[in-house]
Amino acid sequence: MLKRKIESVLEKWKGSEHKKPLVIKGIRQCGKTYIVQKFAMENYESVVYLNFILEPDKKSAFAGNIDVDTIILNLSALIPDSRFINGKTCIILDEIQECREARTALKSFQIDGRFDIIATGSLLGVRGYGKSEKTAGSGQDSVPVGYETVIEMYPLDFEEFLWANGINGKVIDTVKSCFKQESVIPEGVHKVMMELLYRYVIVGGLPEVVNTFLETKNIELTYQMQRNLIAGYEEDMVKYADNADKARIRECFESISKQLAKDNKKFQYSVVRKGGRSSQYISSIQWLEDAGLVKRCYNTQITELPLEGNSIKECFKLYTTDIGLLMAMLDYGTQADILKGNLLGYKGAIFENLMADFLCKSGQKLYYFQKDSGLELDFLVRYKGECVAIEVKAKSGKAKSLRTVLKNKDTYHINNAIKLGKYNVGRESETLTIPLYMGFLVKEALEDVIIPDIDLSLLA
Repeated sequence: MLKRKIESVLEKWKGSEHKKPLVIKGIRQCGKTYIVQKFAMENYESVVYLNFILEPDKKSAFAGNIDVDTIILNLSALIPDSRFINGKTCIILDEIQECREARTALKSFQIDGRFDIIATGSLLGVRGYGKSEKTAGSGQDSVPVGYETVIEMYPLDFEEFLWANGINGKVIDTVKSCFKQESVIPEGVHKVMMELLYRYVIVGGLPEVVNTFLETKNIELTYQMQRNLIAGYEEDMVKYADNADKARIRECFESISKQLAKDNKKFQYSVVRKGGRSSQYISSIQWLEDAGLVKRCYNTQITELPLEGNSIKECFKLYTTDIGLLMAMLDYGTQADILKGNLLGYKGAIFENLMADFLCKSGQKLYYFQKDSGLELDFLVRYKGECVAIEVKAKSGKAKSLRTVLKNKDTYHINNAIKLGKYNVGRESETLTIPLYMGFLVKEALEDVIIPDIDLSLLA
C-alpha cells in the first residue's frame, strides 16, 4: 500500500466547516480511484461508488431533475445495497467527465449539504475537446463554478517514492535539515539517496509502475508496464480528440524526447514535422497539458517577479509531468545506462525533466530564461520571497550563464541561485550547491499574511 500526501488533503477537506464537493483531477493511473475509495471507507459509515466509464447505466440517475432527493432516489434504485445517511455518507463519482449532468449536479449537492461528494476525473480538460456543444459528451459548459473545490493529483513525488522504498522519516528529516541549514549530508545517507534518485528517474511515480518495480526489481518488466500505460494514453488521444487533431497530438507527444535532445530545448514545431507551425500544433499541446501528460516551461522576458506576468506564452519548453514517462519514451536499455552513468550528453535532458517533475508535483509552474546571446537559465522559481535561478548539471562543470547573471545584479535582479548535480551540500558566494535528490525541497514555504485593521479614527 502506497502512502500518499493527498490523504492529508482529504482529511483537511472533510474536517472543514463549509466544504464543497471535491473534484480531483489528474493523469490516468496516478492513483485517484484507489486513494479516494480508501479514504472514504476509513472515514464514513456509508460509501456509494459510481464509475461512469465502467457503469455507463449509472448516468441515468442524473437525467432530468437534478435536485438531490431525485438523484438519491434514482441511485437507490440503481444500487440496491446503497445507504444514504445524512452527514455520514460519501458519494464517489469516478470519471465524472463522462457524465456532464453529474458535474452540474454538484451545485445541488453543495446547496443541500447532507452528503459529502468526491468526484475524480482523468480527462476533465479534454473530454469533448474540439466538439460542438451539441455533440460533446461532457460538461465543459456545465462546470458549477463556485460550488466545487478542484485539486490536482500527480503520480508519486520523490518523497512518496522514498516512503514506498521503506525510507524512514528520520532519514528524510536529515535530508530536509541539511538542506535548510546548508550543511553537508552524511556520506552514507548521500550515497543511498543518489542510488534511490536514479531508481526514481527510471521508474517515475505512476503507482502501478512503482509497485511492479518494488515487487520485482526487474527493469524490463517495469519498462513494459510504462509502455502499456503510454499505449493507454495514446488510445485516449484517439478516443477523445477531434478527428483533425488525433495525429497531431500524438506527433507532439512523441517529439518530446527529440525536443529535449537539442542544445536549445525550446519547443520547435519544425521538429514535430518539417514545416510545422504553431497554428497547426498549439491546440494539440494544450490537449496534452490538459490530460496531465506534459507541462510547459515558459520563457520569461526578464528575471524578476512575478514570473507569470513576465512569461512569454509562445516560447516554451515541454516536459513530461512524470520523469518515468520520458524514460519510457526512450530506447529500452536507457534505464540501465542511467544506473551505470553511461548516458553521456542526453543525461542533461533527463535531469532537467527530473527537476521539472519535482517542481510541478509540488504545485509550481515552470519558467526558464533565455536570450539570443546564448544566456540561459534552466529554471526560475520564487524562493524565500525572491526570484532564484536554478541550474541542473548532469556532470560537474561551470555554469557560465549563472555566473554572468549573478555578476550583473543591476541588470538581471537575481541575488541567489541553486545549482543541482552530483554534489554534496555546499555554498560558493550567492550559489547554493545541492545534490540532485534535494530538488524536491526547492519550493516556497508560503505563510499566511494577516492584514492589520485600518485605524478609522483617523478619519474623524
